[in-house]
Amino acid sequence: MKRAGIADLKLHPGKAPHWLVKRMIPMADALCKVIVDEYGTAELLRRLADPVWFQALSNVLGYDWDSSGSTTVTCGVLKSALSFETHNMVGIGGKGIASKKVPEQLRALEDYGLDGAGLVDISKAVAKVDNAGVQDGYQLYQHLFFVDAEENWTVVQQGMDFKSNDARRYHWTAEETKSFIDEPHTGLISGEVRDTTLDMTSKLSDECRKVSMDIIKEDPARVKRYFEDVKAYGETTLIPWMEDEQDIVLPSYKVVPSRMEWKAVRRAYESPPDSYEKLLLTDGFGPATIRGLSLISEMIFGTPPSWSDPVRMCFAFGGKDGVPFPVPRKDYDRAIEFMEQTINDAKMGRREKILGLKRLREFAPPILRKDLVTA
Repeated sequence: MKRAGIADLKLHPGKAPHWLVKRMIPMADALCKVIVDEYGTAELLRRLADPVWFQALSNVLGYDWDSSGSTTVTCGVLKSALSFETHNMVGIGGKGIASKKVPEQLRALEDYGLDGAGLVDISKAVAKVDNAGVQDGYQLYQHLFFVDAEENWTVVQQGMDFKSNDARRYHWTAEETKSFIDEPHTGLISGEVRDTTLDMTSKLSDECRKVSMDIIKEDPARVKRYFEDVKAYGETTLIPWMEDEQDIVLPSYKVVPSRMEWKAVRRAYESPPDSYEKLLLTDGFGPATIRGLSLISEMIFGTPPSWSDPVRMCFAFGGKDGVPFPVPRKDYDRAIEFMEQTINDAKMGRREKILGLKRLREFAPPILRKDLVTA
């Protein structure tokens, strides 16, 4: 599984104004239509999975460059704009309650001949990895699933750090599907790197994953004893009795969960999964249980996981709050008219404007990812 990237964003208050949204939707409709007509839905999905391109799209549509709303609003606009009839693909889900309806709406795609149940499994797996497999302090609250008629898909989801009010966006794509847990993140966007992130998808966590699998095969009563021993390392009341407290007391970011889901542990003991990926995706194995197993692996058996954060932005029409400058509405309307006329001309066999856009791209080629500075 290829997770295409991560972006850190600031939480900005307020809603997108109606005058902006009503322009964003036809612009997104036209842009996506051109890409699909010229390159196909797979290319549009590939671009939506690129955090740099997605951020640029948000700016082109007129939204703030560093705002958490650049995810939620842009996804909402794309969801409204895309359709099977026009673009041969749709966007499903959204923010808050809308994200909870994704399974039901994906199953409804069986009316279009798609494997709704299979897409639901993918949706749940992607959310599970970013919530439990990578524990970076961001709680997921937005999940949008883009899928075309060939079942190619891209997921854009966002989490919130309620302590700092920062948001972090995660991108996934079906392209290069291999694994949900073996370094699915490539081509990352940098934000504030945290050295306190438990990343069980890192190659550096490979031995820890293996040991976690061995632990789960032991009697749950023994696993409980391991867990209680690990919890003791975090007890400040033990410090006076230790000869060298620096070797015993856990760093503050290696927080031991208050409890693990022992019913899930027993089910895994009785019917052991044959891979760590299946273990992670097992019902009941949430962030606390995954973290508990990783800390047992580190503190009891000496095989630590990775604690390194797996985490590099353009303006076109300004921002909703006038930052960096107010949106020029007349210019925006002329741009929409140009895009819609370009599409209509192409349908009539007149492709001069399409070819002109291609020449413009050749004149100003995109920055290659290797040229971007990584944090």
